[in-house]
Amino acid sequence: MKGSQPAEAQPKARQKRDPSIADSLTPLIAMVLLIASSLLIFGLDALDGPIQVALVASCLVAAAVALKNGHPWGEVQAAGQSAMASITSAVFILLSVGALIGTWNLSGTIPTLVSYGLHVLRPEWFYPATALICGIIAMSIGSSWTTVGTIGVGLVGIGSMLGVSPGIAAGAVVSGAYLGDKLSPLSETTILTAQLVKADVMRHIKAQAWTSIPAFGIAVVLFLVIGLFTSGSAQPPAPTSIELEKLDQVFLITPWNLLPLVLLVVLSVRKVSASISLFLAAVFAGISGAILQPRVFSGFVGADHLTPLGAIRATWLAMSSGFSAHTGIADIDRLLSRGGMDSMLLTLWLIIGAVTFGALLDELGLIRRLTDPLLARAKSRGGLYVAVFGSAFGLNIVAGDQYIALVLPARTYRAEFAKRGLAPTNLSRLCADSGTVTSPLVPWNSCGAFMSSALGVSTLLYLPFAFFNILSPLLSLLYGFTGFKIERTSETDLVTESDGAPDPSETSPEDDHH
Repeated sequence: MKGSQPAEAQPKARQKRDPSIADSLTPLIAMVLLIASSLLIFGLDALDGPIQVALVASCLVAAAVALKNGHPWGEVQAAGQSAMASITSAVFILLSVGALIGTWNLSGTIPTLVSYGLHVLRPEWFYPATALICGIIAMSIGSSWTTVGTIGVGLVGIGSMLGVSPGIAAGAVVSGAYLGDKLSPLSETTILTAQLVKADVMRHIKAQAWTSIPAFGIAVVLFLVIGLFTSGSAQPPAPTSIELEKLDQVFLITPWNLLPLVLLVVLSVRKVSASISLFLAAVFAGISGAILQPRVFSGFVGADHLTPLGAIRATWLAMSSGFSAHTGIADIDRLLSRGGMDSMLLTLWLIIGAVTFGALLDELGLIRRLTDPLLARAKSRGGLYVAVFGSAFGLNIVAGDQYIALVLPARTYRAEFAKRGLAPTNLSRLCADSGTVTSPLVPWNSCGAFMSSALGVSTLLYLPFAFFNILSPLLSLLYGFTGFKIERTSETDLVTESDGAPDPSETSPEDDHH
């Protein structure tokens, strides 16, 4: 045809090149420099936007490296789309938690928890009690996110009333929540980790107990020592009796206010998805609160008396933009004036940037270029354990999502563990200790961002006091070097496809720990 180009003149598709070590390191170095700069310039306020900007800029650097290596822009877009798909459940859980905090404050659920807690808890043993309470609740329902977003919020509020450190209180909440998440047979991450290495779930939980229980025991002792030595310096913002009297004046304090919490526990135990459970508990709090707290509801919407339409309006506002208290005591107002779906938008921005960055590194081959040399250099058992830990914790930092930090190391090192005669429960325990429990220690990780947003305490403030989350991976590494509680491969260690274990590559559970 006239004007057509000969075939040899047509533009050729660019050939893809495998990334070099420099290619893989460039986005990571850019991220470290950008995040460090934002922290240096803005301090803890960096989480209010500057770190999010740093993560988006890091995504652009990773995309530029991929384009340089011949990947078409369509592949870069597809990686970003897969990142968005991977956090769909987390988005709805975050929004549901925001709605729940708003309606639980409005309906008197959180004020009742705070009132009862002030009657029972004392500064000298507040920290260990907080860790134990959260551990029991999380083990019962199998969800660290639900535990933190409900009981954890109330306990941190009680701590502020007692004058204890919010950072240490949040560290105790996170420690207890992740103990329960790891050891509960209801936890999706526990089930997924066992499936990834083809191990029996109960054997995986039994193996985890050898690091989790000692780590939690040490954490409780540390919390008790801190409480005993700092209880004398605890300065409540206002006398407890005045706070209790004010709560009684504003809210009807009654066990009936705890019905939304009971509903949430029942739904969680019955394995209703986390987002649905949280949302239903938020709506139910609006219904029960309208009956039990009509004066609070009418005051919230500026009405003289409560009507059915006013109750709906109050619940809707609390779910969307949170509850606002005006008791006259600043600390109570600060505690109860929280929640709403819009309070989670900054956290969602953070998670979107972090997970997109991780997806670009993963799907464009940049992460594997760094993990393969680690495996090649892991000659001893201790070296292999360090490689797994470095991969999982590093992925929590650079990928911003604990699922990536669980799945990639489990798949990468599973064959090597089998080759060395190490039972799969060794790898499942190590992945859980390295991937699951360290995720809330990273501010831009989806777990760290959620904990900070729900508790109202910066990740960097509670990080030094999340003792369980720090001790668990250290004990796993110690076991790897010493050989203590290291199981060898046997016939019963493996769960075959015929036994009914689903293929991990086909498993896509809702993140119930979220």
